[in-house]
Amino acid sequence: MTDLYAVADFCLIPMGTAEPSVAEYIAECQRVLEKSGLKFKLHGYGTNLEGPWSQVSQAIHDCHAAVHAKGAPRVATDIRIGTRVDREIAPGEGNEGKVKRVEEILAKDQK
Repeated sequence: MTDLYAVADFCLIPMGTAEPSVAEYIAECQRVLEKSGLKFKLHGYGTNLEGPWSQVSQAIHDCHAAVHAKGAPRVATDIRIGTRVDREIAPGEGNEGKVKRVEEILAKDQK
């Protein structure tokens, strides 16, 4: 079996830092994701990330390592991952496809 295509949402939480703001740590994680080549989008309480399961989990691992290297003694992460095999998901369109489908349904309400 080939690697499953994963659509994930994760919230990485640096802990034990001197400042209440964790923006510098989250920016470091975003730098890691830029290098991963995966499609991702930062939002207010996490990041959407998609691609082959092994690459998605490696990218989250690499974010942990980078945030620790930046000085966070502890990192906790909440992760939700979805996969499907009943239809093809074009690479990079998993999260956008989900949003688009709901927007299409809501647009019918406007008519």
